[in-house]
Amino acid sequence: MTRRLTKAVFPVAGLGSRFLPVTKASPKEMLPVVDKPLIQYAVEEAAAAGITDMIFITGRNKRAIEDHFDTAYELESALETQGKRVLLDAVRGVLPTGCRCIYIRQAQPLGLGHAVLCARPVVNDEPFAVLLADDLIDAQPPAIAQMARRFEAERCSILGVEDIPRSQTASYGIVSAEQAGAELSAIKAIVEKPAPEQAPSTLAVVGRYVLTPAIFDKLAAVKPGRGGEIQLTDAISALLAMEKVMAFRFAGRRYDCGSKLGYLQATVELGAKHPEVGPGFTQYLKGRGRA
Repeated sequence: MTRRLTKAVFPVAGLGSRFLPVTKASPKEMLPVVDKPLIQYAVEEAAAAGITDMIFITGRNKRAIEDHFDTAYELESALETQGKRVLLDAVRGVLPTGCRCIYIRQAQPLGLGHAVLCARPVVNDEPFAVLLADDLIDAQPPAIAQMARRFEAERCSILGVEDIPRSQTASYGIVSAEQAGAELSAIKAIVEKPAPEQAPSTLAVVGRYVLTPAIFDKLAAVKPGRGGEIQLTDAISALLAMEKVMAFRFAGRRYDCGSKLGYLQATVELGAKHPEVGPGFTQYLKGRGRA
């Protein structure tokens, strides 16, 4: 198994039903936060960790993602003719230098675990990262870069986690860690979306994973769970029986952009930090008594 991460999987086949009707014809991963879509933030995060192979597990109505990372010859030509160099550089820089995109179709919506399993022919026997674009993480260094460094030292699967209110445990995979308050700790158990009164802790797995290739055999063997979906959490639970898996509290702020409230929060916070519009936007918020 190689030490360095070079591959990242982006499960982008979901329906985005919580954002209907805007996601009826446009992927939720293309929702913009200021001037970049969610999926671009995730790809840039992976690239900052030295990852070069971006593997997208796609579904119907996701062509816009492929188009976004493709070369737009007519647009680039028009911008160049008009002398709009800043915009031209922004368009050409959508896919970070040295990276390549690989697209795999998930023919049936069988869950996150199945989406990850779809990447097996490309990942083969290498460790890999999984990033869920719904979870936009504002961090320096980026969250996956933090986790990649930990992986190089620990050589085992690492899950990004954070504490959540107990009332929200039914929306997450919840782990029980050997050292509950530690930044990095071995996981004793993991359970998918437990009711608050049944949750072993309030330490939730969020949309960042570094996984060893051993996860693929577990995903292939796991039985479908709720809704007929193959749960990544169930496969990780099986993996715990054969190798160490660790929980890592990354430094940074996560925005749940799969929810309308989290998406609006990310737009406000990143808008206030934006080098072009940040000062004016912050002044606007202050004028309305919101900053």
